[in-house]
Amino acid sequence: MQVVQAGDHKFLLLELDHELVSNAVKQAGFEFRIDELSRSLSLDLAVPDRKTPLLLFDAADPANLGWFSRCQFYVDGRSGAVLQTPMALSNVKDRSGRVLPYAIRVQISKELPSTFRLPGKQPMSEQTVYSVLFNFLNALLNTGVGVCGAVSIRPLAGRTDAKR
Repeated sequence: MQVVQAGDHKFLLLELDHELVSNAVKQAGFEFRIDELSRSLSLDLAVPDRKTPLLLFDAADPANLGWFSRCQFYVDGRSGAVLQTPMALSNVKDRSGRVLPYAIRVQISKELPSTFRLPGKQPMSEQTVYSVLFNFLNALLNTGVGVCGAVSIRPLAGRTDAKR
C-alpha cells in the first residue's frame, strides 16, 4: 500500500495481489475472471451449478425481513456501491438482456481517500480487502446481501419484479 498526495488530498493506493484475490474467490466457491484496470480490479464471478440464485435481495420488500435482519452487507441500488467497503457490484446479463441469477461483477477500487475506514474505524490495507471480499462472497452464498433502493442493481433472490 502506498500513500500519494495530490495537492491537499491524500490517497491510499492498494496493491492487490491477484493470487490472494483468486484464493479468496476460490475458497468462497466462485468461478471467476480477473481484469486489472488502472484504478480498480474487476471480478466476473459465477456459481453456474447453483440451484438457487445468489442471495442478493431487495431490502425494502417486507417479505425479505428475515434476510434483512441477518444482513452484514448492503448495496446502494443506484450506484452499486457495497456500503462501507471499497467494492461496487453490478448484475451480469445474458445475451437476451436477462439478469443471470448466479453471476455478478464486483469491482474493487485501488484508490481510496486516506480517511477511508471500514466499519469499526478499522484502517484500510490489502489484507482487510481480502477479508472483506471473502466475507462478502460468503454472504452472497449463505446469509444474504441487501439491495437498498433497487434501481440499477436488480435483486436476484426473494420476490423480484419480472418487469425490470
